[in-house]
Amino acid sequence: MANFNEDVSNLVLRLYEIEAVKFGNFKMKIGANSPVYFDLRVIVSHPSIMKKISDLLYDFSIRNIKCDHLCGVPYTALPIASIISANNEIPMLIRRKETKDYGTKKLIEGQFKEGDKCIIIEDVITSGSSVLETAKDLRAHGLEVTDAVVLLNRQQGGEQILSEGNIKVKSLFTMTELIRILVKAGKIEPTIEKMVEEYLKSSQFHSSDLKKPNERLITSFESRQHMASNPVAKNLFKLMCEKRTNLCVAADLTSSSKILDLFVKVAPYICIFKTHIDIVEDYTDEFINKLTSLAKEQNVVLMEDRKFGDIGNTVALQYTSGIYKIANWADLVTVHASPGPGVIKGIKNNMANRERGIFLVIEMSSEGNLLTSQYREAAMKMVLDESETVAGIVCQSRDVLSSPGIIQLTPGVQLNASKDGLGQNYNSPEDVVIKRGADIAVVGRGIIVSEDPAKEAKIYRDKLWEAYEKRISNK
Repeated sequence: MANFNEDVSNLVLRLYEIEAVKFGNFKMKIGANSPVYFDLRVIVSHPSIMKKISDLLYDFSIRNIKCDHLCGVPYTALPIASIISANNEIPMLIRRKETKDYGTKKLIEGQFKEGDKCIIIEDVITSGSSVLETAKDLRAHGLEVTDAVVLLNRQQGGEQILSEGNIKVKSLFTMTELIRILVKAGKIEPTIEKMVEEYLKSSQFHSSDLKKPNERLITSFESRQHMASNPVAKNLFKLMCEKRTNLCVAADLTSSSKILDLFVKVAPYICIFKTHIDIVEDYTDEFINKLTSLAKEQNVVLMEDRKFGDIGNTVALQYTSGIYKIANWADLVTVHASPGPGVIKGIKNNMANRERGIFLVIEMSSEGNLLTSQYREAAMKMVLDESETVAGIVCQSRDVLSSPGIIQLTPGVQLNASKDGLGQNYNSPEDVVIKRGADIAVVGRGIIVSEDPAKEAKIYRDKLWEAYEKRISNK
C-alpha cells in the first residue's frame, strides 16, 4: 500500500506539472463554477503518464472485478480504456455519443452478448452524469453495468448519485486527497485547500439535479419527421402535422359495413385507423380493398392490431398468408416482444420492399398485465436494434421512450378517465399526452358507441392536439 500511495502522489505531481490540474474560476459541464479544473485531455501528449494511470487503475481496482468488457466514457477516458484493454487482454467496447446515420448505425461498437458484464472507465466524476449516460446505453443493449473505475472523484455527489443508479465507484484519489498532496509538496498555498474545502461543501449535486427533459416530449412532430428511420413513421409524422391530429380510432367492430361507415365519418379527424381484422364476421377481399382505397383518399394510415407473438416462421405465414393477407394492406402491425428478435425478422423479411412498419408492444393498459420492467428493457433493446423496421411502440409510460424518431402509441383514452368492468384503465386526453407521453392516443368505445362518431372524433382530435401543443411548448 505504501508503494501504491507513493505512486499516486507522484502521479498527482506529474498531472500538476503538465497543467492537467488548474486553479482559477472555471464553468463545469454540469453548469456550476469551480476553483479547480482538471483538463485531462492533455495526457494524450504524455504517453508515460497515460500508461501510469492505466496501470494504477488496473492494479487498484479492475484486477479484482470480474468483467467481460471495458468501456471508456467518450472521449478523454477512451485512450485510458484502450491501454488497459490491450495490456490486460480485456475486450473493449466503444459507446458513441451519437448514432451513425450510415453503415451499421450502431451506438455501441464491439462484439458482446446479452448479460456480459462491462466496467466503465472515466477520468473525473463530478455529478456522475456522463457515467450514467454511458451506463444507460450499455444497459439498453443488454449489458450488465455495476462498476465504474475513475481517476478522480471530485466529491460533489457523483458517487452517491451513481450508487442510486446501482453503480459502485472506485477512484484512485479524491479532490481532497489531490489538494493535500499538492499542499504537502509546496505546489499550492494552504489557503487554496481551505477554499476548495468550502467550495465542496456548497457545491453538492443530487440525482434530482440531473433530470433532463425527455427530448422526444418537447420536439415537434415536424422536426421528428426527419429523425425517423422507418418510412411509415416519417409519413405518419408528416400527415399528423398536415391534418393536425394525433388521434387513432380503434374500429373494434365485427361488421365490415359498420367499419367502412365508421371510417368515412372519422377519417378527417384521425391519423391511424386501427383494426382487429380477425373479429370481422363477414370479411371479404372487396371490403379490404374498399378500406385501403378510402385510406389513401383520406390520408389515413391503416394499422392491424394483430399483436403477433409467435416464432418468426409462423409470424411470417400469419402476416402474408391465410384469408387476411395482412402484409398486402396494413401499413402498420402490432407485435409482442416476448418471442424475441425473430418475431420482428418474420415481419421484416416479408415486407417485400413495401413501406411497412411495426409497433412493438412494450406495456399494456389492462389491469394486472404481466409486462415487467425487465421485459420493457429487453423490448426497448429490440426497438433500438431494428429502428428501420420498428415505427413505434405501444406503452403507457412517458419515460420508456426517449428517441424522437420512434412514435409512442398509447391506448385506453376516454374524455372522462375511468375503468371498465374488464380491467381496462382509461386516461383523459390531456393526461395520456402530457403525463403518459403519448404521441398518438387510441380511442375506441369513446367514439364508436357514441351517437355521433364524427362529432366525438373531432372533440377527441381537438383535445389531443391541444395537449400535444401544450407539451412541446414545455409549459
